[in-house]
Amino acid sequence: MDQLLLQSIWLVPCYALAGAALSVLWFPSLARRTGPRPAGYANVVMTLLAFLHGLIALPATWHQPPQQFFFPWLNVANLDLTLPLEASSLTVGATVLITGLNLLAQIYAIGYMEMDWGWARFFSLLALFEGGMCALVLCNSLFFSYIILEILTLGTYLLVGLWFNQSLVVTGARDAFLTKRVGDLVLLMGVIALLPLAGTWNFTELATWAQSATTDPTVVTLVGLALIAGPMGKCAQFPLHLWLDEAMEGPLPSTILRNSVVVSTGAWVLVKLTPVLALSPAVMTTLVWIGGITAIGGSLIAIAQVDIKRTLSYSVSAYMGLVFIAVGTQHTEAALLLVLTHAVAIALLVMSVGSIIWNSITQDVTQLGGLWSRRPVSGIAFLVGTAGLIALPPFGSFWALLQLANGLWSTQPWLVGLVLIVNGLTAFSLVRVFSRIFGGQAQPMAQRSPEIHWSMALPMTILLGFVLHLPLVLQAMSLLPAWEALNKDVALLLLWSSVFGCSLGAVIYLSNTIPKPVQFPWKPLQDLLAYDFYTAQIYRMSIVFGVDFVSRLTFWFDRYVVDGFINLLGIATLFSGQGLKYSTPGQAQSYALTIVIGAALIGCLVMWSP
Repeated sequence: MDQLLLQSIWLVPCYALAGAALSVLWFPSLARRTGPRPAGYANVVMTLLAFLHGLIALPATWHQPPQQFFFPWLNVANLDLTLPLEASSLTVGATVLITGLNLLAQIYAIGYMEMDWGWARFFSLLALFEGGMCALVLCNSLFFSYIILEILTLGTYLLVGLWFNQSLVVTGARDAFLTKRVGDLVLLMGVIALLPLAGTWNFTELATWAQSATTDPTVVTLVGLALIAGPMGKCAQFPLHLWLDEAMEGPLPSTILRNSVVVSTGAWVLVKLTPVLALSPAVMTTLVWIGGITAIGGSLIAIAQVDIKRTLSYSVSAYMGLVFIAVGTQHTEAALLLVLTHAVAIALLVMSVGSIIWNSITQDVTQLGGLWSRRPVSGIAFLVGTAGLIALPPFGSFWALLQLANGLWSTQPWLVGLVLIVNGLTAFSLVRVFSRIFGGQAQPMAQRSPEIHWSMALPMTILLGFVLHLPLVLQAMSLLPAWEALNKDVALLLLWSSVFGCSLGAVIYLSNTIPKPVQFPWKPLQDLLAYDFYTAQIYRMSIVFGVDFVSRLTFWFDRYVVDGFINLLGIATLFSGQGLKYSTPGQAQSYALTIVIGAALIGCLVMWSP
């Protein structure tokens, strides 16, 4: 049975697309008679089938070589566009993770959006994301991966802009789309430029080519820099990181998927391209610097945010920055493990935060408090998600960060210090949010805040249990290092950074000795972090101003120079035609005389010339 399902693993993305197609039936004529709920239920069923398909097929991939599937699409001249798919433990496991998280997000959305009439659009777009991401992890071609990433970019725009009658939603969807398009455009240049060099877009063949490639270092560097631009946008890395914050205007159940696995699509392509990127040390160094700047900057910015969702969005960028560091230092196994542990932990945190937003008047953490007695399930979920995200043994991210730091310990110890700082800042930030929401005295905005109902609590509880048992899953999959092979010094440093961050956050925000809200001693520093290092203002003064100036200049040139010259020719032709109409007698002898005079003048001019 499992072998049969493995041979048909290419059907996994099709389940979600079938659910999206079924949702079209409820746009909107049928919804007036049945309501929009059947569209959501149809997508939940199709996602469940996809999850079961991948889960049953996964054991057949253990200790087996990857299986290749080829689907011809276009073969013209020397261009062969055949869609290659790869079924391995890694790719099939990734589909199980994607479909499992989407299944929980959809069940969560049934309760969160029970009064919303946009069910058909919302669930069909979630299905588009699921199908696209499953196709991406199975796809073994850079060209088709780029096409899928473009579809996901469009899906981001549509999903963030679901409530399109709100101005902030429209702005957020537009900014998210345009920011990603910048990276995608540069990525397309790299994809096209890579084909003449390697002669293929197949990831497996690219890895083989990179082992013996002899190309111009400058060309490889330029192509590599273009190839990392797309993942920079997808993973919300500096300076293409603002879109993730803007995307928080979309429905929160979509944030569960976006902050956990959607942002990881760029990291997945980056890992696949590691053999090619490693041809240029400058590209690998660029990856490390981009990841380091984003990791430190995102962790600091998260501390100064008061919006609940934004405190998590910047932490997502920070952890994706650590993934960039792992890829830049060629620790791809640590990068993939970090993607897995981060995905499940941040999804649980978003669910917990969503339960607070769902029946609260405000999303400002300074206006909440004292919810532990009223919201114990949400509070426990937040604590478990925090433990799963930071380096706190024996939870998942501890092993991922330990593997990364252990690999950097002997070669680049300064990056170990960076990992410790990011981990400590993240621990401090999450404890701060927990304390402001669940600790202290209840604020007026939180006086009435009952616990969520079962349709939201059920997926949150299931994911909570999975985060707790993730170390056992990793051990069963032989992904945990042996105890005797552990670097005890690195493990203790990670543990102490987590303990220090959590303790400092608890002392500051749970005690009554320090007035709330906490203010930095230097106000400009607090404003610098609160306003994202003024990145948006810098964009407006540089890129936006430059594009606006060039657009206005181009408009003026087109209006008054190009159109003016064409209009001048038209007016001259009109008046000359009118003049000829009244000056031409229509007599043959007049035409002949004119020709003779003209020929005589030309002859004189020729004879006069030296």
